[in-house]
Amino acid sequence: MPPLRAVPSSAGRPPAEQADAERAEAAVTEHYARLVRIGYLVLPPSLGRNRRVLTAHWLAQRSLPRGHTTEPGPALPAPADPGCAYAYVRLRVVRSALEAGLPLWRFARPRRVQLPPLLPHVWGLRLFPQSCGAEELALEQALSEVSGPCRAAHVLRGLEGLADDEVGRVLGAAGVTDPEAALREADGLTAPHALLASPEFDPCSLQARPADLLRRGRRGRTVLAGLGALLVCGTLLLVPGDGLGGPGTAAAPPYSRNPAAEQALDPAALRRVPAGFWRSADRTDFSAWPTRGDRTEDSRLLGRALTAWARPGPGVTSSATPGTPVGPPMGPPQLLYAGESGTAVVVLFHDGLRVVRYAEPRNADPAGGAALDFARVDGADAVAASALVVQRRKGRIRYLTAPWAREVLVRDLLAPRDPARPLRRDRHGVTDALAGPGAGGDCRSWQALEVRDGTAGRLMTDLGELAPAHLTSGAPSAPHEVAGRADRESWARTACLLPAVRSHGVRSVNSWPYAKQPLPEGAGDALWLCTRAETWRGTGSRVLAQFQAPPELSGGAGAPGAVAARAEGSPDCGIHRPRVLAGVLWKSDGGRWYVLAAGSRQFASLSATGGVEGRTQGRLLAVRARAGDRARLGGLLADGSRVGALR
Repeated sequence: MPPLRAVPSSAGRPPAEQADAERAEAAVTEHYARLVRIGYLVLPPSLGRNRRVLTAHWLAQRSLPRGHTTEPGPALPAPADPGCAYAYVRLRVVRSALEAGLPLWRFARPRRVQLPPLLPHVWGLRLFPQSCGAEELALEQALSEVSGPCRAAHVLRGLEGLADDEVGRVLGAAGVTDPEAALREADGLTAPHALLASPEFDPCSLQARPADLLRRGRRGRTVLAGLGALLVCGTLLLVPGDGLGGPGTAAAPPYSRNPAAEQALDPAALRRVPAGFWRSADRTDFSAWPTRGDRTEDSRLLGRALTAWARPGPGVTSSATPGTPVGPPMGPPQLLYAGESGTAVVVLFHDGLRVVRYAEPRNADPAGGAALDFARVDGADAVAASALVVQRRKGRIRYLTAPWAREVLVRDLLAPRDPARPLRRDRHGVTDALAGPGAGGDCRSWQALEVRDGTAGRLMTDLGELAPAHLTSGAPSAPHEVAGRADRESWARTACLLPAVRSHGVRSVNSWPYAKQPLPEGAGDALWLCTRAETWRGTGSRVLAQFQAPPELSGGAGAPGAVAARAEGSPDCGIHRPRVLAGVLWKSDGGRWYVLAAGSRQFASLSATGGVEGRTQGRLLAVRARAGDRARLGGLLADGSRVGALR
């Protein structure tokens, strides 16, 4: 770990000290959430999420300059320097977070930042940011394994967008003696920088859970036991009769004595489905899956999984897809799978609304690394219930497939002409580990699962959920399976855009070409596609309109298309409103710029206003423009209605 060094404080305060303090206060107020996120990410994860949240807020609040202080630190820059106030308070946050991660020595006087913060303080609750997908958990694990200066360098690069030389200057001012070593260590972190802005690392958007209720209760009972006994005895002596509550008492038994709650947590009460039930079942979904695995009779494992589901302790890492409730089971759930998968022991439950995955490390203390994942799967059909993720580790995935899956293959979406290759499964239906889609972060390969049930082959892909998303092609009114060469070649240029809908509870993704446009100056034909991701919860759908130039102009057959427009929660490009209009600014080989736009078949004419003026009959538009021009697109539908572009 690159060591920290002391930075001497500036000698004396300038006459404009009060103005400098006011600028710093304004910077903290305006960028408070960002400063707290920086502190949270740089603080050592070994502190625990609750203490990191409180300490991060404390660091941001104490980053203001204090008059007549002898505390080491950088001086506030000159008032004329734009942005200097924010850079100053950011530097103080980084420096304090690095000092908080220094080890405590037995005979050394600890620094204040190495101790728990005085304010803010919360009694009786544990606070932590929202849990997200597997990529965020992997980044959290990676940050816990590197030094504090490395975390700071990664955050300054990815979250603040600083160049390496500027990162080195900030680290040096923060007390790091070897910033170059920190930068070299940060080069080993391959996680995308965009993950740093995830809700997983937002200490200003928090969830609350009770602290250790058992320990707190024991302490209280120990202190009050004697006084309580005396009070009860005195009351019984003064109250006539037996002093006990009669049959009219309204209090219900505590949760642990409630029969319904006890039954829901009883491994013996789990619903188990026999192997051949799905052949005659009225519904072909997760409720028809048989109970599988080599640990289905391990009552201790099942008991731990059910207890963690109902009352997750501080050692349990929990995540849920958006819109999925994380409460305890309402009754005995269905046991889908219990067995060993790779380095973990996994249990899968289904309660009609959710699939719940419990995992604990094999040959290790379950309390030290258990994980609990929730995914909403209500309304699933035979296609949506084709597979579930059993394990996702180090960029590799194992699936548990449906009993009606006769054959399982792997297909690389970025290689549309390559044949699918078989994927081996064990006797329980668990596949061998295969590379996750976009593994490595460079999107050179996108491994998808092709499940065949004897009638059709369904293409599924992992998007960070327990249930993989179903990929289809065709108009929204009649989507079909990705089967032909044209569909595969279209998805080859669409797959690398799928991270935009990752970890949003996506159930299916449909992509369809809605227009083909001849490019100006005889540059060939471009395709316009609309890609729509539907969610399990029915809201929050995401729509991407993309422009695919000819492969020879865009870097090859596998080059991803350009996103021309995007929207969230819009009915466009869906079954209820199967129309879309989008445009791009395109440069020809001759160096001339054009505004290109295309609408679906419902459009009778298009127009561009604003920085570019143009109008055309039909649903294709090409207008000369200049670099940097912006146009406002509109269209007239066949029924006379006027609508705008996707947004």
